[in-house]
Amino acid sequence: MGWGEGAKKLHIHIITDRQSLLVTLTFAILNNMPGVIAAPYVLLGMCQTAHSNRVPGATVHLERKFSIAIILLFILPLYFFIFIKNKRICPKSSSGWVSKLPRSYPLIGSSLAIIANKGRYSQWFAEILSQCPTRTFVFHRALGKRQIVTANPSNVQHILKTKFSLYPKGDFFTTTLVDFLGNGISNADGANWKFGRQISSHEFNTKSLRNFVETVVDSELSNRLIPILSDAAANNSVLDLQDILQRFAFDNICKIAFGFDPEYLSPSLPQPAFAAAFEDAVRISSERFGYIFPATWKLKRALNLGSEKQLKQAISQTREFAQNIVKEKKARTKRQVLSRNRQSSFKDHEFRPFR
Repeated sequence: MGWGEGAKKLHIHIITDRQSLLVTLTFAILNNMPGVIAAPYVLLGMCQTAHSNRVPGATVHLERKFSIAIILLFILPLYFFIFIKNKRICPKSSSGWVSKLPRSYPLIGSSLAIIANKGRYSQWFAEILSQCPTRTFVFHRALGKRQIVTANPSNVQHILKTKFSLYPKGDFFTTTLVDFLGNGISNADGANWKFGRQISSHEFNTKSLRNFVETVVDSELSNRLIPILSDAAANNSVLDLQDILQRFAFDNICKIAFGFDPEYLSPSLPQPAFAAAFEDAVRISSERFGYIFPATWKLKRALNLGSEKQLKQAISQTREFAQNIVKEKKARTKRQVLSRNRQSSFKDHEFRPFR
């Protein structure tokens, strides 16, 4: 006999007790999957009935089968959601485009796709976005959390400029990056962000700073980046362009923000300790977003283990370097003020306190 059209036949045996009936029926159903999917609550009811009518003298082998059957009852829903749903074909839209979005499952979201693409997130997202008509998609994370990923210029302008107040970074973002970025403008929302923006916008809108930035970038471009690229082209050598551009940006930021030139893009392409620590801090902080359950990296941080221990050391080195530069800059400014006072023609006794 068979269950449903096209289903495989179930072999009939003479069974003398209900417990054996449960075991035999369960294994028969499993052997015929996915042609037959029994409702878990039906099997659970049979299980309770069998347990209340146990046959005296049942063998250990039968008891073991019964335990396995109980475990399998909880595997059935998981089987249905993961394997059956995984075989579903995404329907075509009116434009004929077939969805290539990461599959999302109950509770775990697109965690399976995250694991499968570990180490190539940027390329993976670029591949998905290139296939989306709107260059935008919703990414489902574990426990129902969602993120919007977009490469649409109109959406970017809407989020970062037109309606910026409607798109706060949120606790997930700020909590993930707080160890590295602290509570500054890059990792703040609301009033704290507005305060930081007012201060920074005043500084960055001054004509003198804009001229200084242009001078710094032009010097880095003419004296370092172009010569390195020209030399590589002349010698037919291979360069890691991502590394080169990262060094270019790093030198510019250090010179503009700190008045310090790390010479990271010099022809020898050195690896200063501060630059290495900064790169590690950026990389490990970014990797936190890839954890399926954020509690994992938080536990590692609490126990000071693995990558979180390395992140703590990298952040410590980065802050120590920045603090030393600030101290040196303050001391240099103080020396310059004292030097100008000495060179002045005025004498100390000529100055009078304001009354």
